[in-house]
Amino acid sequence: MSTAAPSLIRSCSRALRSSTLRQRTSPLYLSRRWQTAAAANPKIDSIVDEISKLTLLETADLVSTLKSRLNIPDMPMGGFMAAGPGAAAPAAAEPEEEEAPVKQAKTLFVLKLQSFETGSKPKVIKEIKSMLGLSLVDSKKFVESAPKTMKEGVPKDEAEKIMEAMKALGAVVTME
Repeated sequence: MSTAAPSLIRSCSRALRSSTLRQRTSPLYLSRRWQTAAAANPKIDSIVDEISKLTLLETADLVSTLKSRLNIPDMPMGGFMAAGPGAAAPAAAEPEEEEAPVKQAKTLFVLKLQSFETGSKPKVIKEIKSMLGLSLVDSKKFVESAPKTMKEGVPKDEAEKIMEAMKALGAVVTME
């Protein structure tokens, strides 16, 4: 009797779980749940019905109009992001636009591997491997697919050092 009890308990618990799951996913349960939420506020229900009839372009216009009327700022997708070194707060950007715009010097650059000498290919692959932290196979593929972006957001002095090191190895790197 003691060996049959655990299996009986397991089968009963499975039956209960499956019936509860079927009950919650049945169309009748879901429709009742939706009706109770919609019946809570008929005004919202009518608005949702009207919005669901809009096309994609009309919905985009609706969103932009609501943002402007309700003074809702544009938020970046994917959560909050820290402002970059060249970014300014939105409130501070408006007064600057009224004044004469000041052109800031570029501080961060993009390094791009343009080409390399065929005799120095192994040295360039080894340098790319150590610089970017890639495997040997990935470094080889990277070098062979030149021209390709090596690094982004590099300060000027570091970019110049990398360019000189790559030039000494026989590679042509540009700074954009």
